[in-house]
Amino acid sequence: MSFAQKILNWYHENQRDLPWRRTRDPYKVWLSEIILQQTRVVQGMPYYLRFVDAFPTVQDLAKAPEEQVLKLWQGLGYYSRARNLHATAKIVANNFDGQFPNTYKELKSLKGVGDYTASAIASFCFDAPEPVVDGNVYRVLSRYFGVDIPINSTKGIKYFKELAREVMDSGNIRDYNQGIMEFGAVQCAPKKPYCLLCPLQESCVAVKDGKVSELPLKLNKTKVKNRYFNYVIPIDPENNTILEQRTGKGIWQNLYQFPLVESDKNLKAEELKLLIQGNGQLPEYESLSLYNNETIVHKLSHQHLHTKFWILKTSYILEEGTPWKKIGDFPVPVLIADFIKTFKI
Repeated sequence: MSFAQKILNWYHENQRDLPWRRTRDPYKVWLSEIILQQTRVVQGMPYYLRFVDAFPTVQDLAKAPEEQVLKLWQGLGYYSRARNLHATAKIVANNFDGQFPNTYKELKSLKGVGDYTASAIASFCFDAPEPVVDGNVYRVLSRYFGVDIPINSTKGIKYFKELAREVMDSGNIRDYNQGIMEFGAVQCAPKKPYCLLCPLQESCVAVKDGKVSELPLKLNKTKVKNRYFNYVIPIDPENNTILEQRTGKGIWQNLYQFPLVESDKNLKAEELKLLIQGNGQLPEYESLSLYNNETIVHKLSHQHLHTKFWILKTSYILEEGTPWKKIGDFPVPVLIADFIKTFKI
């Protein structure tokens, strides 16, 4: 029995019932794939259902204000995905008359759609013989065939794409692609794979050579940068505060935050007071107190944000401030959303 047939047999017995698998609508498949990038199914499912409920068609998503899209996305991270999602919806609605293209090449031309997502939509919705290669597929192929080329190297990306095409089942590409990804997520898991009960065990090179825990190989390119954030939350006598929108190309573009003072180390109160004196951004204050006694370390893929929240009480009325009761209407990073949930005026 071929590798592909073993994957298909396993999938037909073990597949999870997921809503995006019950449809060939490219809009819903695309939506699920964008949400599930860098996100586990259990975390992504509620977001998928909320998006489909709020925007049943690609035209509905295209017409939505960006703030509504970002607010629905709040908590998923990697917010460029949400902005690309919105931009692509507009392109499909306006340039393709609301119909997703049906070829790999045209799909790949859409903003935020790379090789994997284009292959997934083309094969799941249109039965195009395009192999998918995501983290799960890299792991299965690397272990089964004993490939020790780093999966994030130029050579590795090319090699695994060619290998995936060589072993795929073109005649049942939809189930095969779903199956090999599911196999990697459930059976050939990253840390505790079920090798003893695996249908590929007898011919798996990694099992034979005792290298399951070593594969796949990955080049360690990521250098983590430490940043020190001091969020200052002004509160006036009418319970107004200040929110500002992040602009520029950095993290959390277009999301909202409290006034931020970034420093090169953790600050004490007296040090922060010196930095905010006369900066024009914050009002004169009666008191400045640290809200979280222990620094919160918020970990992003390439950055660790060492964060303190400071409560600034002022007797001045913030004329252009935001009422605290409306603070939940704004899309904010999860770091700030967690603070808002716990802080009581």
